[in-house]
Amino acid sequence: MLLFIIYKCMCSLNVFMLNTVPGDPSVLFSPRCSGLTSRNDRIGDGTVRYILTGEGAGTIFQIDEKSGDLHATKKLDREEKAFYTLRVKAVSTRTNRSLEPETEFVIKIHDINDNEPKFSKAIYTASVPEMSSVGTSVLEVTAMDADDASYGNSAKLVYSILQGQPYFSVEPDTGWIKIALPDMDREVREQYQVVIQAKDMAGQMGGLSGTTTVNISLTDVNDSPPRFSYSSYQLSALESAQIGSVVGRIKAKDGDEGENADMEYDIVDGDGRDIFSIYTDRITQEGVVTLKKKLDYEQQRVYTVKVEVCNTNVDPRFLSFGPFKDTATVKILTQDVDEPPVFSQSQYVIEVQEDTLKGMVIGRVTAWDPDSTHHPVKYSIDKHTNRDRFFHIDVSDGSITALQSLDRESSKWHNISVLATEINNPQQMSRAPVLIKVLDVNDNAPEFAMYYETFVCENVKAGQLIQTISATDMDEPLDGHKFMFSLSFSNPNFTVLDNEDNTARILTRRSGFNRHELSAYYLPVVISDNDYPAQTSTSTLTIRVCGCDRSGNMRSCSVEALVLPAGLSTGALVAVLLCIILLLMIVVLFSALKKQRRKKTLIMSKEDVRDNVVSYNDEGGGEEDTQAFDIGTLRHPETMESSKQRRDIIPEMLFSYHRPSPTAECTDVRDFINCRLEENNADPSAPPYDSLATYAFEGSGSIAESLSSLESSATDGDHEYEFLSSWGPQFKKLADMYIGKDSSRNT
Repeated sequence: MLLFIIYKCMCSLNVFMLNTVPGDPSVLFSPRCSGLTSRNDRIGDGTVRYILTGEGAGTIFQIDEKSGDLHATKKLDREEKAFYTLRVKAVSTRTNRSLEPETEFVIKIHDINDNEPKFSKAIYTASVPEMSSVGTSVLEVTAMDADDASYGNSAKLVYSILQGQPYFSVEPDTGWIKIALPDMDREVREQYQVVIQAKDMAGQMGGLSGTTTVNISLTDVNDSPPRFSYSSYQLSALESAQIGSVVGRIKAKDGDEGENADMEYDIVDGDGRDIFSIYTDRITQEGVVTLKKKLDYEQQRVYTVKVEVCNTNVDPRFLSFGPFKDTATVKILTQDVDEPPVFSQSQYVIEVQEDTLKGMVIGRVTAWDPDSTHHPVKYSIDKHTNRDRFFHIDVSDGSITALQSLDRESSKWHNISVLATEINNPQQMSRAPVLIKVLDVNDNAPEFAMYYETFVCENVKAGQLIQTISATDMDEPLDGHKFMFSLSFSNPNFTVLDNEDNTARILTRRSGFNRHELSAYYLPVVISDNDYPAQTSTSTLTIRVCGCDRSGNMRSCSVEALVLPAGLSTGALVAVLLCIILLLMIVVLFSALKKQRRKKTLIMSKEDVRDNVVSYNDEGGGEEDTQAFDIGTLRHPETMESSKQRRDIIPEMLFSYHRPSPTAECTDVRDFINCRLEENNADPSAPPYDSLATYAFEGSGSIAESLSSLESSATDGDHEYEFLSSWGPQFKKLADMYIGKDSSRNT
């Protein structure tokens, strides 16, 4: 590589030019050799140290501290940087002080041919009219060379054609592609592919080159005249045909396309010139023969007309290819038939909204008997065209009614055939096609265009794009779809950015995802359309957390994410999961049935279990048994246990139902029964059949209170029984028992 070193001193500018090889550590510049060494280092005794600063100092360029020799340590590329500005100063090795002012110099890198030419496009597309003359310009292709155009021929390009001869040529200096062959006919060949090469070094050997492809199409010109396939045609018409009805169609061929193939038909001669007319169908370019006057089979049976066809757009340059017109003879036969009913239109098109209610009239057809008798006509729908019974037609007036709701997304068009039949002669029947177009109503919400398998890397950064989503809608608005994307609620992990082109980007809002903490995130995305009434749906995007390399390539994910790429499709995985769930449900069902069979009631006696009365033959311990039963429980119901399980069935709940304690107000028997009845009605553990619940209740008691010894266990202190002797002879025995017992206890 050739380097210019511009060394700028205090009072003069010296330029030195050296040749070197990129990456060669040899000396690029030596102040000592050029006479620019420090005055204090004339003999090189090592008392001076040279310091290099500036662009690339220490990395690309290094200086020998003792001798001041400058070295290049890396390969230099002019396309990356063409100039380097460096500064050097001399300091004393003893005092570390500058001996002279700092000196600046500039290194300029000269170019070598190390970049090939590159075209602005890999593939060009162009068109040129057919039959163009030689030298007609088609397209200019341009290549660029990154090398220095001001130095040598490294960037001087020469264009040549590698493919596409002898049809096309290219200007070597400008890159203009031109026609090289005359009379190129589109009808023979329409497409051509041309390969252009750009070579630097002025095209000399050893230069670098680049290529591009140009696809050239020949556009049509009106160079082909229309021609009939036959010299004569034969048509027929019923004498009952109405004025303006179509008798038949004829067509001429034209090799051109578009407006160059537009044709015009005309009747120029014949005895049927006043009876028939012809016009051009602009879609099919056919000549449509129609009826101008009524036909009478008894007066004339055959008509002859001469039809001429010509191009509507004739190019004067190609008149020599003509003439651009042709003629043919058309013979029209009149048929005598018993005329069936005639419809007002040969074809009906009915438009109906898809939200039309059942039973509403959507259209009407009309037919009549053209005979002089004018027999009445009845209408019907061909059952073969109305198998699903979507429509019904009134027999008398021909009004068509919708029997079912119509859905445009299921079927945009319904084609039925309506029959008109003479009531007096059912053999006379005519048919008319009725095309029912279902107009769109915005009744479908947009949804995801596809299933997205989205993943986010654990080492992802905040704001990074992880997925681009789009939507689809079964509706077809007149102004086209316009979808809006948003989140149903704020998400701390991801966000949606609407691109306003029916797509949206899913971006991360944070970093630090960990698949061991959470292997997947579910992001609900709200998609809305702009039609009326607006439809909105929420689609959930599943985002898996995966391990990735530094480039963002996925390495491993959760178990589910690994199974999918291995060949198991989403549908197959869903099927497997459904099978597993079905098996689990079967196992749970069998377990429940088995448990139900084992469940038995506790009533094992031969008594009538419908009453749920349980009898026990246990005998108590008598009056002396003070631990058998606490009479205080009956006297004070509020002290009863709060949880009593029914004993007539096996409890099914893990925790028993806690009955509330009877309130103190239930002192009367009637109130007590009502309280107990309400408790049992609200008891969720009660059986679904009629049951009998028994309770023991003792009233408020007499003035003497209870005489039973069972209550004695409810009190802890001693009692005085002297009052028993005042109750009379009926209680003498009891008084002697307790007074005597109390006396013995005191002694």
